[in-house]
Amino acid sequence: MGFRFVGIAGLPRSGSTLLCQLLAMHPQIHCDGHSSPLCNAVLGARRQISDDAFFLAQLDTHYDSAYASLRGALHGFMRGWYVGSGDAGLVVDKNRAWLSALDLLLDLEPEARLIVPLRELGQVYGSIEAQHQRSVLIDFSDHLADLDRFGRAERLFGRDKTLGAQLAAVEAVQDLPTAMRERIFFLRFEELVRAPHERMAALFDWLGVAPQALDFEHLPVRPHESDSHYRHKFVHRQQPRLEAPREHAIPPRIQASIERGWAWYYRQFYPWVEAAA
Repeated sequence: MGFRFVGIAGLPRSGSTLLCQLLAMHPQIHCDGHSSPLCNAVLGARRQISDDAFFLAQLDTHYDSAYASLRGALHGFMRGWYVGSGDAGLVVDKNRAWLSALDLLLDLEPEARLIVPLRELGQVYGSIEAQHQRSVLIDFSDHLADLDRFGRAERLFGRDKTLGAQLAAVEAVQDLPTAMRERIFFLRFEELVRAPHERMAALFDWLGVAPQALDFEHLPVRPHESDSHYRHKFVHRQQPRLEAPREHAIPPRIQASIERGWAWYYRQFYPWVEAAA
């Protein structure tokens, strides 16, 4: 099958940890399940080289060969990052920035694909707030603990925050060419936990790997990524079996505010929620 790259982006608290846990069970897939610095490193390299006087001078005199050298270097860096993936063939790299950087990714790896986990936004907020109440003596990294619950919800969905920034990246998918949009698989968390056999079968088929029966009652549990980095507000614990999480009770005023603020999201991905509102 050769080297193929799959990125995982999407909303926090929407099943990316579970998804990685399931993908890692396929023998053709390498997935360590941790958020990866690869996308940040590639973006940083692009910024750095774009300000380099020697590289800019090369562009002035022989643009095509200098540009080809840059592409080859970044392509080699991405391939080298997963030199230890063995014979898996398909490597999975989790970083929320891949969705915004999809044009860069496809320039370096034209066959790359991107999985974007989604979830009903009230439940995303509810999951974060519930975890905050379990760690209420610790502040968020951007200091949201002093706000009331409505104010904290509004800030969490701000476009400069994790939720709002990711939602803006999802919304921007509509501006991409059709060929790029076809490289994205939107995966609703609710469907994954309700019908895991069907959703994973569809995902394996889309990825072009062999069908694989998964035992959802006996999931391998590996060390999870750092939670202290997120001040224990966005936990990444793996579970030994697949279970749907409990439904969070969301105050009506907060739920209505979320649905109004992100109406396009509900129209596109959760139209039945909007119809019931």
